[in-house]
Amino acid sequence: MAEDQTAELSTSAKKYWSDEGFSDGGVLREVDYSAESRGLDPSLQGIKIVDCDTHMTEAPDLFTSRFPARLKDRAPYIQRKNGVDRWFVGDRDFGSTGGNVIRADNHKLLGRLAFPKLEQGHPGAWEMKPRLQAMDDMGVHAQICYHNSGVTQAGSLMSLGDNELAIEVLKTYNDAGAERQKASGQRLFTMGHLPLWDKAAMEAEAKRCIDMDIKGFVLPDTPERLGLPSFVDDYWTPTLDILSESGRPINFHLNAAINPADLAWQGMGFEQTLSIASTMYSIGNAATLGNWIVSGRLDRHPKLKIGLVESGMGWVPFAIEAYEHQFNEMLPNGSKLLSRRPKEYFRDHFWVTFWFEEVGPKLLLEEIGVDKVLFETDYPHPTSLYPGVQQHILKTLGGFDHSVRKKVLETNAVKLFDLPF
Repeated sequence: MAEDQTAELSTSAKKYWSDEGFSDGGVLREVDYSAESRGLDPSLQGIKIVDCDTHMTEAPDLFTSRFPARLKDRAPYIQRKNGVDRWFVGDRDFGSTGGNVIRADNHKLLGRLAFPKLEQGHPGAWEMKPRLQAMDDMGVHAQICYHNSGVTQAGSLMSLGDNELAIEVLKTYNDAGAERQKASGQRLFTMGHLPLWDKAAMEAEAKRCIDMDIKGFVLPDTPERLGLPSFVDDYWTPTLDILSESGRPINFHLNAAINPADLAWQGMGFEQTLSIASTMYSIGNAATLGNWIVSGRLDRHPKLKIGLVESGMGWVPFAIEAYEHQFNEMLPNGSKLLSRRPKEYFRDHFWVTFWFEEVGPKLLLEEIGVDKVLFETDYPHPTSLYPGVQQHILKTLGGFDHSVRKKVLETNAVKLFDLPF
């Protein structure tokens, strides 16, 4: 790996989210918790709502309490630096503990990414019992959980130059997720992480996670940005075969094909830039969708399932219509390379989520496909639906009959992630 690329990877965790997002400030929204968190609305009885994008903060003792003796002195740990809790490996700063804008007293912080200190945030961000209580209050039965810090990100781990340690971090993370899944009564399902930089270890860990009943995996949409081969390379074929045959979906959480902060005008403040970046992250998934469609990979792995998560649904009809047009205009030899049209690839392989949107779920559900849409809250991140989850569901899906609501809120997720209910 080139020296400049190594330097970039070594700072990727520190750049995971801007430091300004964890500084004091922002605006506190006072929440009438008893009024806005009354559990499942009576009109949704019989539906076990699956929240398909949430985040579990890595617990402070996740690694120090679980690492084998030979690696204890190298385990990641949390240290408070300049008043902000951050992950460290040795003396290397691995970035923040991740987003949590729900305060311990249930009020919500606006204009920031998290409270500076872990204990200022709601304990449901990292502890199972308060998380389950928060879910009950929101009327949510189960959650698909993603990581919340930079300490498990492949780029950062690759920069350590210690393969044994890097792999152990991910194995520990996956073990904890599998244990939480069981301890929660099959309500919290953490997506697995793989050591992408080590082909043999990646394949072995994928099999181990499947044996532990991990329900899906997270992959980077453009691995070449980490110095790894593109998905068109056969480097990925065995792992994609494993995941395809197992029925476990791969999930692209937001999108890294672009740096959305670069799309905001220079000279604007943090909150202005974040508003642009957050929106562009979502729309960037159109590139992820297109890359997989035109790559030929989906013909090689006909059972592969792909979730486009925390990216919304409103952009999907335009993107597919555009790809249909480009197939005609720019891929005149497409029939020699690909067996299906964009609409067919989407139908056979992709799922999308919505949370804040109203236009998408109200007007585009049938256009996208009732079987292809999932619901999410993004709890406890900025822009999450909290509070008022049930009210938003009724506002967006209230005009559909019970069978449609059940598909979007429960059945589609159960089928995609092979959930046990």
